[in-house]
This record gives sequence, structure tokens and C-alpha cells, in this order.
Amino acid sequence: MRLPAPDYPAPAKLNLFLHVVGRRRDGYHLLQSVFTLIDHCDRLRFRARDDGRIARVNDVAGVASDDDLAVRAARLLKEASGTMHGADIELDKRIPVGAGLGGGSSDAATALLVLNRLWRIGLDRERLAGLGATLGADVPFFIFGRTAWAEGIGERLSAVAIPTRWYLVLTPRVQVATGGVFAAPELTRDTEALKMEDFSAQLSTFPASEGFHNDLEAVVTARYPEVREHLEWLRRHGKARMTGSGSCVFADFDSREAAQRVLDQLPGSMSGFIAQGLRQHPLLEH
Repeated sequence: MRLPAPDYPAPAKLNLFLHVVGRRRDGYHLLQSVFTLIDHCDRLRFRARDDGRIARVNDVAGVASDDDLAVRAARLLKEASGTMHGADIELDKRIPVGAGLGGGSSDAATALLVLNRLWRIGLDRERLAGLGATLGADVPFFIFGRTAWAEGIGERLSAVAIPTRWYLVLTPRVQVATGGVFAAPELTRDTEALKMEDFSAQLSTFPASEGFHNDLEAVVTARYPEVREHLEWLRRHGKARMTGSGSCVFADFDSREAAQRVLDQLPGSMSGFIAQGLRQHPLLEH
């Protein structure tokens, strides 16, 4: 079923680096990262209902309706606001699941942003981010909607400006279980904490700069050979690293043409796409 309604973007994200700098007593890991949005998006459509029911109207491979973060976000917003409205939700899933690109979290953020307007609730972004944080640590970033320096468990966000770049993202056909990666005994949890100024000072040479990496990468590549193979291949063509807890890996380029030349050499057993960095979430423009 296709809803007769506008479609709204839910952009993917990349972690330009991801350091684990400690662990709280409750088991949550303390992180430092820079999140940036890219123009590879899921697309969502919404139609308000008067009977209060919230339902996804299409099938999505690998994502059951009750597990869909967009559906869960809609139910959470309905409960928090007390609105009598409901919604039909259609999800066009283009971001791979379990890939470190934040697709589910981005879907949730788009649902919160759009339904907040469609239902005329009027919550500010800070309140929406607070609701989103109960669904997943990445959701507040997508509501924040700009390239961000992230600290804490990912909830402390500060805007940071970076040059617009093109990214070649490779997509191994494997889903990485984030919980298993963070629970791994061999995970490095004591990377020295940096300051945002340390990152900004090296922007001209990033990501080739020393001192920035993804602490989860060693765990994932040891446990998922497909991720290791994609990363090794991409590193023959540029400075590459894994995003989030994987499985996707990426390298940045000055132009689409430069990224395309590398993509054209990709073996038939591998897959990937080219995306441009976004300065802000498309929904911030409306």
C-alpha cells in the first residue's frame, strides 16, 4: 500500500571516528565521536487518523512492525502528548539494517519531527530529543540535525562545522549486533579523551590525521570476516574506517567523480553506494 501523502527523508549518518573513553557504573560506555549526516535516506509517509490507531501499512524486510522504531516513536509521542490522533505509516527502507548508519534511529527521529507537526502537538526539539533518547542513543542526534561532536553516551551534542565531502560507503551483507560488540572483553575502553578543538584543528587533514579511529573496528573485523574484507579492499583506495558498530565501512573523497572511480572497481561480490555529506537535516529546512 502506498499512502497518498508527502514523503519525508530519514538520512543515514556516519561516525567520522568513534572512541570509547570509559564506562559508567551502569554499564553504559562513554564515547567521543563526530556524527555527520549523508544524503542516503529512508523515506517515510504519514497519514493522520482520527481513531487513535498507529499502524505501519507496508511490509519491510527484516523489520517487524512492532520493532519498527518509527512506529514505536509514534506510539511514544502519542502517549507523551495525550493526543487522540493516530497515524498510518509507510516506510521505504533504503538504509541497510545493522550497518552502523543509524537507519532505525533516523526513522524514529523523522516520525517524531513530522508527527509533532501533523498532530499539532508543538513540542520543542529538546523535548523531542528527550523522548527519542528512550528509543536509542542515536535518536537525539538526528533531531539535533547537524554535524555534531558527541560525548557522554552520545547524548551530549555540540555543532561542529566540517567541509562538505563525498563518501563511498561499502555495505557488507551482514548485520552486526551492537550489544555483542560493546560487551566484548577485548574492546578497548580507555582511549584518551580529546577536546572538540583537537578535532577542529586537524580538519584540513582529516581523516588522515593520526589519533582518530573507531575503537569498535578491531572487535567487529575479528568477528565478521565480511566487514574485514570490505575494509581491507577500501583501504587500498583511501583512508577508510568503519562507521558506528558496523557493518558499513567508508572513505571520503573530494568529488563524486573520484568516489565513482573507486566504486567502478568494486568486485562483483561487494556492494556500496556514494553519498554526499549534509550540513543539516533536510527537515530543518521546513
